[in-house]
Amino acid sequence: MKVAVIGTGYVGLTTGVCLAYIGHEVSCLDVDQAKVDALSAGHLPIYEPNLDHLLEAARSRMRFTSRYEDAIPEAEVVFIAVGTPSLPDGQPDLQYLGSASQSIGQHLASPFTVVVNKSTVPIGSGNWVGALIRESQKACGKSAEFAVASNPEFLREGSAIFDSLYPDRIVIGADSSLALEHLYRLYRPVIDQSFPAPAFELRREGFSAVPLVSTDLASAELIKYAANAFLATKISFINEVGVLASRVGADIQHVARGIGLDARIGNRFLNAGLGWGGSCFAKDTAALVSTAGEYGLTMPIVAAARQVNAQMRVRVIERLLETLKILKGRTITILGLAFKPHTDDLRDAPAIDIIRRLQQRGAIVKAHDPIAMDRFRKEHPDLASILTATPEAAVAESDAVVLATEWNLYRDLDWAELARTVRQKNFLDARLAMNAEALENCGWTVTKLP
Repeated sequence: MKVAVIGTGYVGLTTGVCLAYIGHEVSCLDVDQAKVDALSAGHLPIYEPNLDHLLEAARSRMRFTSRYEDAIPEAEVVFIAVGTPSLPDGQPDLQYLGSASQSIGQHLASPFTVVVNKSTVPIGSGNWVGALIRESQKACGKSAEFAVASNPEFLREGSAIFDSLYPDRIVIGADSSLALEHLYRLYRPVIDQSFPAPAFELRREGFSAVPLVSTDLASAELIKYAANAFLATKISFINEVGVLASRVGADIQHVARGIGLDARIGNRFLNAGLGWGGSCFAKDTAALVSTAGEYGLTMPIVAAARQVNAQMRVRVIERLLETLKILKGRTITILGLAFKPHTDDLRDAPAIDIIRRLQQRGAIVKAHDPIAMDRFRKEHPDLASILTATPEAAVAESDAVVLATEWNLYRDLDWAELARTVRQKNFLDARLAMNAEALENCGWTVTKLP
């Protein structure tokens, strides 16, 4: 099928490359000409493991453009994957979605096109997008037939290719049976697992089919918000229990394993520690609370999950104060800046919040990340001076080391040698990712979060 993807951010680019890999002809559109030129030359604007290799494998079926007239007229399916950042009231900023919808209306020309909301958008946005497209068509004197659908993404940054090619489920929502048929045909290779698995992301043994959830437009939109809210709540729950565990002398990792083996609960997203960050959970939980408010409802569980998560960042400062007593003038090392490993995404990264809180208290901060430092310099130029070229340089002469992102690189450092370079051997494992006994054998005093 002929596909257009509007937006070459994380979701749009991954979606476009994976659809091209499984056999579709894909045009990726972005209004940023510099980004289009870089992509055309094979340079990715994001870091995602093996996405560059998949792009190379799918190159013959892909093109990049900044012109709607090059991508939309022949497309059978158009994905809108533009940014929807949060506004101060929690609602998503839909200006880019609105602009894309109007431009689509001006250029639709196929006998029938499915316009798919891939961006996470408020419930009811499908109706709004449809209205904008119709208004734009009317203004241009066009009448090409179309239908709007919702196809939420469930990608984990760092595992996006795996999640795209071997998903837990595919959700498609539309009030048009023809639109649902188009999307079923689009995803048939993934549903049937009929495409050849790339060498760097092999299909797991026995994986032969993907469940398809076909529903109405509003339900598909709510599924995305509900899924992210539930996962965010699960993380906040184990962190809330973790604070109690630290007071009563229990091991939260043992507690998490003990409850996670219950099939009704499951062990995924029960990793206690610094909590969630990134572009999805904060934005989507805020939007869900805000949307509920429009209908006179509250979402106390989701609101509490947000509050607990924010408190975990304050908890890092509290734990450092327990150890050091005074932060003013102390040198604190932050290992890891990205909100999670295997990405350079800094959106709502806990490390950045912690760095600013430490500086407000007069601490001297040094930081390192194996992937995200170039992006950090661009997005937080006022903090660029804290970066060090190596983790060893970041740790040297520090009074405390905080593991904020659980990169494997940090587990493999020579901690016995590093212990000789510091002022005080204090280690705060904010991700519960280190071997505490091994660190202690090297002379470190280890504190765990929560």
